[in-house]
Amino acid sequence: MTGSIEQGISQTHGNTHILHFLVRLPRPMDAVWPSLATPEGLTSWCTPVDALEPRLGGEVDLRDFGSGQITAWDVDRVAEYTVEGGRIRFHLERDGESGAALRFTHEFQGEAETEQRWRARFELLIAALEDGS
Repeated sequence: MTGSIEQGISQTHGNTHILHFLVRLPRPMDAVWPSLATPEGLTSWCTPVDALEPRLGGEVDLRDFGSGQITAWDVDRVAEYTVEGGRIRFHLERDGESGAALRFTHEFQGEAETEQRWRARFELLIAALEDGS
């Protein structure tokens, strides 16, 4: 199975922008989870991580997005980081026998992020998972 970025939706409500993606990943959920929920994993494809306490209410500091709290945490399934720059949510689901589907949401104020920047990040994630990292 190869990974793909199947859907990208951008919405604006006043000053709030919301990006949604469906990303099909070439590895099972338990192999993808560390890429979304550990400092090393997030740093490898998304942003440097200065702090991440892996639990509901834990501290998180994502260098490109700000610091805040973990506002949803369901091991191997959901990691949501609410930071100064908004809210970033990763929701994993099974996708066939050996893959995972990532439902991603980024809610933020201003113009800091774009659909293209997230597509580029997801391409890095897919490449790392296809290489077996």
